Amino acid sequence: MSALETGFCLGSNLGERLRLLSQAKTRILLEPEVKFMDQSAVYETEPVDVKSDVQHMKFLNAVLIVESPYTAEEWLPKIKKIETVLHRVRTDDRNAPRTIDVDILFCGRQTVKNDRLEVPHPRWAERRFVVQPLADVRPELVLPGTEKSVRNILEQLSDSNDVRLFSATW
Repeated sequence: MSALETGFCLGSNLGERLRLLSQAKTRILLEPEVKFMDQSAVYETEPVDVKSDVQHMKFLNAVLIVESPYTAEEWLPKIKKIETVLHRVRTDDRNAPRTIDVDILFCGRQTVKNDRLEVPHPRWAERRFVVQPLADVRPELVLPGTEKSVRNILEQLSDSNDVRLFSATW
């Protein structure tokens, strides 16, 4: 199989957030046959759809782009293992604070929709904390299921200060 460009959104709002993003990136890049392509800056963002008692726990979010022979389905167990190694605890609350969250934004031109995985990520275009870092690295990308580029989607999102540059490097 030929190499697929895959985009991941990494997030953390528990523990040493920047270190956890870096560790997740390193672990992704250590997978066999994975080639680093690009990464966004890191943004500090307001949590979305969380309980009021954890609203103050801001996320760090960034996008990592790699090239590999892996399909989205092949990536899923790899990223679940990375999340486990980095002490992600899963609860019934999908939006509970977490040490690390790794979402597959896209995987080549693949579309996947089943009870375990949906690619492209179903809500990516609604979330500035995903669209802003993705626009840093792939502004002209048009993901399957959309007709607009990432840049155009970013321009149409309401402007808010919920997404702030945290670090240019990580």
